[in-house]
Amino acid sequence: MLGVYVHLPFCAYLCPYCDFAKWPLRASTARRYFEALSAEIALEPRAAAATLYLGGGTPNAYDRETIVQLLGALQDRFGFTAERSIEINPELVRDGDLPSYREAGITRVSIGVQSFEPDEIRTLGRKHTGEMVERVVDAARTAEMDSVSLDLMYGVPGQTPATWERSLRRAMNLRVDHISAYGLTVEENTPYAAWRAREPAAFFDDEREAELYALAIDLLQADGYDQYEVSNFARPGHQCAHNLNYWANGEYLGLGVGAASYRDGVRSVHTRALEEYVAAARDGRPIPSEAECLQGRRRAGEAMMLALRTVQGVRLADFKERYGIDVIETYDPVVTQLAQTGLLERTADALRLTRHGRFLANDVCGAFITFE
Repeated sequence: MLGVYVHLPFCAYLCPYCDFAKWPLRASTARRYFEALSAEIALEPRAAAATLYLGGGTPNAYDRETIVQLLGALQDRFGFTAERSIEINPELVRDGDLPSYREAGITRVSIGVQSFEPDEIRTLGRKHTGEMVERVVDAARTAEMDSVSLDLMYGVPGQTPATWERSLRRAMNLRVDHISAYGLTVEENTPYAAWRAREPAAFFDDEREAELYALAIDLLQADGYDQYEVSNFARPGHQCAHNLNYWANGEYLGLGVGAASYRDGVRSVHTRALEEYVAAARDGRPIPSEAECLQGRRRAGEAMMLALRTVQGVRLADFKERYGIDVIETYDPVVTQLAQTGLLERTADALRLTRHGRFLANDVCGAFITFE
């Protein structure tokens, strides 16, 4: 299936840990970007797509009329047949936003929370309160959204197992359908990178971060959430279909500045230069992009890395049919070593991470990318 991702890069404020393509919200710039994005969409060939994901930035930094207009143009071009998601920040949700999104076709909202703890919210540079989150979840239910998801973050400077557990329990008490629990990653050229350079002891080491991750797995699974991917937990029937397509190495189209696509074995990424993107799109010229054709062992390695992040892991027969590679035979030294160290579990028809392997998922998955 085809998934479509649309990048809306403006934020009312910039979080100090984020390195996505994003800019402070300025009305004139946001308007020119929307015109450019609309022009890019209009030039795309019509195609049947299953899922849509509006991400950012902060999509609901735009007013709801603009979002509704965008959704109409996208639906007309791609005729989405399944899930349509939007990321939202709770403090920017206005009365009437969620019913308007739902009427325009949105079926799933992903709420950027990261923490319910006031001190951690300030450390992360966020502006919401726990009460705001509760009101938005209630509004999403009233609007009859099919799925409501919360993003949470562990490894935040100053966080403790007790504060992390409080955030998890508060999210669970809201009975949301889906929870994403991400470990903080300190990206280069962000304020957090400068902070870590000055004060490395403020940040978590792997062992302390693993303790928080284990706590999340135990609490969420005990409350009925299935861990269907390394960082994602869902109640039955509420897995994120758009992201499942990514992990299945399916095709996706990225629209907007910095957006990535994967079509016919070619991975491409639009320029992250805002004015360069806007000028090209508004003029109807090809968007400046970088592209890479993934073939042979490289393509298979990427597919292994993605599949291993999911609870199903690598389905051996399906993998051989799609890529022409016998996983066990081709990667025998890697599989043997990782199985012996308790990071991989091999069954008759699949290869998947063990619980211990989930804690080292990046290293395990990376071993298949670098294997020659």
